[in-house]
Amino acid sequence: MRKVRKTTSVGIFLVSGIASAWAADPTGDWRVADGVANIRIAECNGSMWGVVAWEKSPGGRDNSNPDVSKRNRPTLGMPILLDMKKRPGVDQWQGQVYNAKDGQTYSSTIKPLGSDQLEIQGCVLGFLCGGETWTRVAPPTPSSPSNSMAKGSAKAQAAPRTTGSVNPAAKTSGQKQATAATDPVGDICLLPDVARFAH
Repeated sequence: MRKVRKTTSVGIFLVSGIASAWAADPTGDWRVADGVANIRIAECNGSMWGVVAWEKSPGGRDNSNPDVSKRNRPTLGMPILLDMKKRPGVDQWQGQVYNAKDGQTYSSTIKPLGSDQLEIQGCVLGFLCGGETWTRVAPPTPSSPSNSMAKGSAKAQAAPRTTGSVNPAAKTSGQKQATAATDPVGDICLLPDVARFAH
């Protein structure tokens, strides 16, 4: 009986340890408040970046972008959270958020609320602030090999852990095609609109 209790206690400790580690990790896929998109957040060269990873209505375009040359770009894979830096001493990241609905970029913060919710706040000119809560739909994203290489980690360069994708592609071409169909975004640190700033 004592062995069963000890094993159960260890299991509970491990599960609670994993949950608390997730609580402070904003990486992974998050469903926005109105449910129209998932945003994938990953750490790219020390900053958090977030891109549209899934759309309820596929085929969206960045029609409201003030840069006319970007108005036809797809919203899938488009950066939303831009260069979010961790604030010292708190589980909060600060940077910018792009709002595709009005084509504007706002000062923003993100903060995990437990392991399955993320609070995002955005402000215009330091006031007129608003926000919403996103819900986790995929676990934290493993470190990207492109991110590791950008940091110059010899260990990571020798043996990268994953693609940084929630659904890492397999080695065979048939499996790669199947994975690409279910996860068209993959490692967001490699997307051109993120990589040019993050590396």
